[in-house]
Amino acid sequence: MGMRTWVVVLIKDFDSAKQRLRPALGVKSRRALARGNARLAVSAAAAGDHVLVVAGGDEVAEMAGSWGAEVLLEPREEGQNVAAKRGIDRALAGGAEAVLLLSSDLPLVTEDAVREMLQSAARHASPVAMAAPATGRGGTNALYLRPPDAISLHFGDESLAQFRADAQKRGVKFVLFRSEAMALDIDEPADLDRLRRAV
Repeated sequence: MGMRTWVVVLIKDFDSAKQRLRPALGVKSRRALARGNARLAVSAAAAGDHVLVVAGGDEVAEMAGSWGAEVLLEPREEGQNVAAKRGIDRALAGGAEAVLLLSSDLPLVTEDAVREMLQSAARHASPVAMAAPATGRGGTNALYLRPPDAISLHFGDESLAQFRADAQKRGVKFVLFRSEAMALDIDEPADLDRLRRAV
């Protein structure tokens, strides 16, 4: 694609992940789900030029390293936006021209879907921000930025509208990338029902 694009996968410590699923899943099941989704995300991230995992704990860091990713271990977990900023800073220091920030909660994500998003983003001139919307809650499951610090970070509920507003304020082109493989994230018990229907 003529540019160096890092895919930055944000992975919480497995023990602290999926707390909102407690009504539906026990501790072992939540950990297994978090680990499985993290493995999928890192595998899908191989569509980029370089894979960086921002790890929220030692176990995550060790596993991500065994999967072949570069690992940045957070000194402490301070939320998705702080993790994303740490990843962007590392990518910029490594010479990245663009980044794709990828959630690790996507049970349907594939390498092909990530590659398609990167190819779509590459067709737009800089500066550009491209977001993959989440199903419900107005969230964002993947965010492509060129340059990597094109806009500020607003991950969380209703983040999509905040990313759009920030891009417009800064004169950055904002594009939606709709992908069934990236739309479903597993945060709440209702999402488990959506996953069962999807598969």
